[in-house]
Amino acid sequence: MKQLDAYTISIGILAAIDTYITAKVIPLPVWVTFIAWASFFILGGKRSGWVRSVASNLTGIVIASLSLLAIAVLKGDAIIAALSVGLGSAAMVQASKLPLLTAIPAIVWGFASTVGTSIATGHPITEVSLHNPALVAAVAMILGASFGYASEAWGDALCRRSAVIPAAQREAA
Repeated sequence: MKQLDAYTISIGILAAIDTYITAKVIPLPVWVTFIAWASFFILGGKRSGWVRSVASNLTGIVIASLSLLAIAVLKGDAIIAALSVGLGSAAMVQASKLPLLTAIPAIVWGFASTVGTSIATGHPITEVSLHNPALVAAVAMILGASFGYASEAWGDALCRRSAVIPAAQREAA
C-alpha cells in the first residue's frame, strides 16, 4: 500500500476515535489534540518527533501560563496584556536556543492552545482544578502527539504489510 493511502486509513480512523474520546470520555479540546498531532508530523515523526513536539508544546504552555498569570495578577488591561504577550513571545524565541526546542512554531502552538483553551472554556489560568487551561492543554497536547505517533506507526505497518504480500496476490485483490 502506498504511504499516503496507509496514512489516510490510520489517520482517518484515529481522528474519529480522538474526536469521540475528547467528546465523551476525556473532555479536552479536540482542536488542541489535532494541533499537537500536526506538530508531531512537522517535527519529523518517530520517537524524536514525539519528544520534540511534546517538549516544544509544553514549553509554549508554560510561557502562556506565565503570561496569563501576569495579566491576571496585574489585573491587566490591554496594555498589560500586550506587554505580557510580547514578553511571552520573546521568551518563546529565546527558548528555541535549546536544541530540543528549535521549532519555534511548535512552541507557539502550545502557547496559542493554552490561551485558546482558557477563552473557549471560560476557565482562568488561576483556577486550581482539573479544568485549569494549562493542564487541559498539556493533556490534550500529549494525547494529540500520541495519536500522531500511533497513526504513523499504523500507517507504516500497513505499508510494510502490503510490501510482504506477493505482487500477484495484490493484483488479484
